[in-house]
Amino acid sequence: MLEPAGRVAMVSGASRGIGRAVAERLSRAGYRISAGLRDPRRTRPEWHACRYDAADAGSAEAWTAATLAAFGRIDVLVNAAGINPMARFLDPDETAFDALVAVNVKAPMRVIRAAWPHLVASGAGRIVNIASLSGKRVRNDNAGYAMTKAALVSLTQAVRREGWEHGIRATAFCPGFVETDMTAHVTKQPRELMSRPEDVAALIETLVRLPNTASIAELLLNCRHEDML
Repeated sequence: MLEPAGRVAMVSGASRGIGRAVAERLSRAGYRISAGLRDPRRTRPEWHACRYDAADAGSAEAWTAATLAAFGRIDVLVNAAGINPMARFLDPDETAFDALVAVNVKAPMRVIRAAWPHLVASGAGRIVNIASLSGKRVRNDNAGYAMTKAALVSLTQAVRREGWEHGIRATAFCPGFVETDMTAHVTKQPRELMSRPEDVAALIETLVRLPNTASIAELLLNCRHEDML
């Protein structure tokens, strides 16, 4: 297992939910954290807070540059920022679709691209993209969310292919219902029976600490029974 000491982890969406839990877990493990936040005031004293807005095309480069200025290296990237407005495929108004693509697909791609040479330099760069079981099957009306999470899984596969010889390993993490603000509207699954952000974070710590010879392409996590999911 890779030792966290000295390694730098960039975590987007670190103000709440999965991103917050991941940043806290990795920080406790010994990683130096560069937290990407829309509001940097929502940080912790031990983190390096950077303003990052996934909807802003220039935000990825600025966050990466600030991380390098603070730490001089990048070893881990966790793309946890995401949105889930309703986007039905029969809806002629594509505003929600455009926002979903911008935040859930293009934003992670831009951060990966900006951090790429530094992940290569690490020799053991790790990328975890928070996708969803919705990217593996469709069980509700939000086609736009499912489409963008499926695209994020495909992006992860492309990253694995391109980065393999450089020691970069990437994983698409696909959870079902997790007890966060994004599932506050869900009524079909009791919140006490949803997965916990802290458990997601524990799994992600394992993913980013695995050696180059033990790579997991996709990790599916569910809080209820579904065949093969």
